[in-house]
Amino acid sequence: AILILYGQLFALNPSPVVALNRAVSIAKVRGPEKAPAAIDPLGGDAKLDSYYLFLALRGRLLLDLGLRAEAADCYLAALDRRRSEPKRRFLRRHLGKCVSVYPA
Repeated sequence: AILILYGQLFALNPSPVVALNRAVSIAKVRGPEKAPAAIDPLGGDAKLDSYYLFLALRGRLLLDLGLRAEAADCYLAALDRRRSEPKRRFLRRHLGKCVSVYPA
């Protein structure tokens, strides 16, 4: 139901953040292999370029697909964009799940 509602919301308001949230629901309903197609086109959006959650979501999807090095790159890029310490800890914790050479 949430995926359907996000589809309707996206039809009314096709903003990058709505598209990003819709991608989360796609991953939950259809599996992580379907979500990158929904968020990859958003990669060039100037509003999302500085939004750490875009990179964190992309990292999570890549990690779920077993693409650990690519996921780590996303988490590292997200760390570059966010300065608050609680959010940095969140990102470092997820980065630690990607590759054992990165500190968690």
